[in-house]
Amino acid sequence: MKTIKFISLIAILIISQSCSNDDDAPIIINEEEVITTLTLTLTPQGGGTDIILSSRDIDGDGPNAPVITGGTLAANTTYTGVVEALNELEDPAEDITEEVAEEDDEHQFFFEAISGVTITTNYSDQDGDGNPLGINFTLTTGAASTGTLRVTLRHLLNKFAAGVSDGDITNAGGDTDIETDYPITVQ
Repeated sequence: MKTIKFISLIAILIISQSCSNDDDAPIIINEEEVITTLTLTLTPQGGGTDIILSSRDIDGDGPNAPVITGGTLAANTTYTGVVEALNELEDPAEDITEEVAEEDDEHQFFFEAISGVTITTNYSDQDGDGNPLGINFTLTTGAASTGTLRVTLRHLLNKFAAGVSDGDITNAGGDTDIETDYPITVQ
């Protein structure tokens, strides 16, 4: 009789353990975005013609390199910038910028002036926690120079890591959705 009670107790424990696993919330997998086209529109704050920087990779992960168009910026000028990210593998093209804005606590654009170009950037928008997002930004040029503006979109990063809120990607972690180098001339 003790053996039957012991076996019944073990069966109840096994059943209760297996039932508790069913109550766990499903794991939501948030995959990296497919971005074929990344466009930056720079509008001079004092008036003038917009500068469009674009990267377009219509075959996605295919063998063809993206077509990148840089720009010539005026020296000592501040531009208002807007980023647009598209997935043109879909028909019609999917606006990934909307998804980035909806998941603003999981994304951030980073802007790096490399190779000697004299530009600085500042964020103009924030997520719900007050951390930068980067869909909207300002870009200020210095003296005449040439170089590269690197734009990176990170996903599932640590926005509270040292320097990340200042636009330093070093400690951000996370996954890179897209990274593009735009050739820039400041004159």
